[in-house]
Amino acid sequence: MKAISIIAIIRPFYLICLYIYSVFRKLIAPKNTIGFLLDTTVGRYIVGIEDMGVGKKLSRDSIYGKSELDQIMNLVSSESSVLFVGGHVGTLAIPTSRYVEQVTVIEANPQTFQFLQANIELNQARNVTALQLAANDTNGEISFLANRTNSGISKRMPAERLFRYFYDRPTIMNVGCDRLDDILQDKKFNLIFMDIEGSEYFALKGMPNLLRLADNLIVEFMPHHLKEVGGIGIGELLSVISPYFSSCYIPTKNQVMYQDEMVDGLHEMFIKGHCDDGIVFSK
Repeated sequence: MKAISIIAIIRPFYLICLYIYSVFRKLIAPKNTIGFLLDTTVGRYIVGIEDMGVGKKLSRDSIYGKSELDQIMNLVSSESSVLFVGGHVGTLAIPTSRYVEQVTVIEANPQTFQFLQANIELNQARNVTALQLAANDTNGEISFLANRTNSGISKRMPAERLFRYFYDRPTIMNVGCDRLDDILQDKKFNLIFMDIEGSEYFALKGMPNLLRLADNLIVEFMPHHLKEVGGIGIGELLSVISPYFSSCYIPTKNQVMYQDEMVDGLHEMFIKGHCDDGIVFSK
């Protein structure tokens, strides 16, 4: 409890420092600069000038999401079609495209989508199709936060307006949304990868046909996103997953759970606040 309290105290100051540094980088950059180009081991990527998330990781390690990429590679072949829901600037989708037949990327953030399109061209990823919209259970618009210091955490308007989501003075806008079953009619994806910061339930609710046809689904698991952004619990999340998948693998625990174990197992993770970059659901 003491360690948790210390983290809770320090984290806001850490976020504020990141925000100040990202603002400083923008101030000292040449006029009209909106991004910078990084030459990495997995391709060339333009990232936002203020980005202290993916951009910082690429600058330091020259790769982003190695564990997620390894997980993806274990589930695909040269004949696979892969859907990324929440593709950001393409640092997972573009490397994946070199090993599969076709990749489709959904990205809601308008500026991030511009970087994504540029990165697809930079890397000559001809088998990648990008669509700008928020995956949802209805057609229309949703209120959206476009974060500045870490654009990768941009998300639908949270159910709870907490400091951690607003610390960098995100741009609040409306973005178009739709059901992926309607947008991607008659499409079959062997693997669906989802990282959308708390909107998982709404996206999954709008794509039952895609889930029925998919072999595997990878979903980022962040309990605070489910509760504070989506306003849901484990029961609601599994209600749109368990009809289509019979087991899940938890990489952080190196544990497989079958359908009769999922509710209790994931609920325990939810209560304890345990996160995972990508839980793998399988038929």
